Amino acid sequence: MLSRLLPNIEESGNPIRVAWDRLHALPGGVRLFSRLVGTMAPYTGSIGAQVVKLGPGRSQVELADRRAVRNHLRSVHAVALANLAELTGNIAVAYGLADDARFIVAGMSIDYLKKARGTLTGICEVEVPPSNAKREIEVPVTIFDAVGDPVAAASLRTLIGPKKRARAS
Repeated sequence: MLSRLLPNIEESGNPIRVAWDRLHALPGGVRLFSRLVGTMAPYTGSIGAQVVKLGPGRSQVELADRRAVRNHLRSVHAVALANLAELTGNIAVAYGLADDARFIVAGMSIDYLKKARGTLTGICEVEVPPSNAKREIEVPVTIFDAVGDPVAAASLRTLIGPKKRARAS
């Protein structure tokens, strides 16, 4: 049912910004927004992270430590951390994009700084270009544990460009 409500990313406008602006202040709106993002990008949704703050080029995303995202060492798995980093960076870029722009991650690097345990928080601050002109930007993301220590540092190499034009029927 939720899938029928999903916006088409290629249509005009910025569906991420519209959805966040409409939902985040409502009771349960942050959870609903996070589920919506997870439905739009199912693999991203598999970790069950929650977007808690979002603005132009800024995001904060939390991931609860639970068995489903752990490795055999009882810490959060490296791939779950990479997924959290990608979600955190992508949502910051998506919110700040021009209405006629789109993006894709073309590369990613991540350094794991210490074992990740407890609730984790991904933070991204990036300057998002104001137009749809083709370009590449670096999107930095740091993931912190509950005591504020960094557990991972990532960089997303993100390509931005214009949305596809609708074909005439």
